Amino acid sequence: MDAAVQEAKLLRQVNALIVAHLRDQNLTQAATAVAAATMTPRADASVPNHLLRLVAKSQGLAVEQEEAARGGGAPAAAGLARPLGTNAVDFSVQNVRGPSKTFPKHETRHISDHKNVARCAKFSPDGKYFATGSGDTSIKFFEVSKIKQTMLGDSKESSGRPVVRTFYDHVQPINDLDFHPISPILISGAKDNTIKFFDFSKTAARKAFRVIQDTHNVRSVCFHPCGDYILAGTDHPVAHLYDVNTFTCFLSANPQDSSAAINQVRYSGTGSMYVTASKDGSLRIWDGVSAECVRPIIGAHGSVEATSAIFTKDERYILSSGKDSCIKLWEVGTGRLVKQYPGAVNTQFRCQAVFNETEEFVLSTDEQNNEVVVWDALTSERVARLPSGHTGAPRWLEHSPVEPVFVTCGNDRSVRFWK
Repeated sequence: MDAAVQEAKLLRQVNALIVAHLRDQNLTQAATAVAAATMTPRADASVPNHLLRLVAKSQGLAVEQEEAARGGGAPAAAGLARPLGTNAVDFSVQNVRGPSKTFPKHETRHISDHKNVARCAKFSPDGKYFATGSGDTSIKFFEVSKIKQTMLGDSKESSGRPVVRTFYDHVQPINDLDFHPISPILISGAKDNTIKFFDFSKTAARKAFRVIQDTHNVRSVCFHPCGDYILAGTDHPVAHLYDVNTFTCFLSANPQDSSAAINQVRYSGTGSMYVTASKDGSLRIWDGVSAECVRPIIGAHGSVEATSAIFTKDERYILSSGKDSCIKLWEVGTGRLVKQYPGAVNTQFRCQAVFNETEEFVLSTDEQNNEVVVWDALTSERVARLPSGHTGAPRWLEHSPVEPVFVTCGNDRSVRFWK
């Protein structure tokens, strides 16, 4: 299985180099076709002619990797798995010594209310927007800069109007949201068995402009980094992969005896892998192209539900949480449990654990004490317990991918912004 994971990563790297090379040669149509066929992210390459540089070297990739290890290598092209370096926390370090980092003080503000339980939240990739989904079937769409304005000086809560608009098109509670990596599109998955597409660039739009009709309750949705595919975790035990252009649905031919509904599905940063967290307590790591299960972690959270799972930036680890009140860090290559972050009670509601934007801290909620709990990601020490300000159990916490701000929402129907 280790060989399969490494081979999949290498294939993703080669595909990314080919796409970047075609773009460097102004062969845009060919680059787009290859990117779509191989599900390679369409971000621009950060190093021009990277493939040519590699081919010019007598030993190609091996030489490049040796130089990178010595600090002399060129930066990686976009779409490649991020090398472990200054932008990634090295979780492989054992028995970390020294004091834990101090979590910065955050100011919090109640910014809006739904008419029913606020069940989920999601930031856009650039951190400029976020959205919340509710049991009242609505989606509220927020602009971060406007919220920050309301938190400055003596401006009244309502004066900044942080809710840019509200979308109404589902008929049952909303379970999850995600933003397209490039286009101004927000998708939602709901109990009405649908995935709906909303164009937030059109100020008058309140309804979905496209709908995918699934066969099951859609518990989780996630765009592939290229934006051309969507993964859906549903009451069905195998993730549903949709082509955004054709709505064709693909299922894995190797489900690895999956038998439980999927609470969350998330791609890695390059799309080379995805992970599923299931109601039977298991995690499964899948190849991002072949949809083969390359590593099952059975009983990751015992016999109770695994409620969330996300990759680290370097794609070497997975952070998961479950209804056993445990947050755990797993090594992708071996399936080994690396760290645990104890001290937050979550036994009733679906919740998630996330990293802050630098991966230096892990954040989650405590449904028993209505708190936000923070750990030093490297030492596993709990460094903060913050009163959430919610009058009911906080159900969801989502952190911005680009700056130290996050959002909580929950049973009291409210949405709170932290900065």
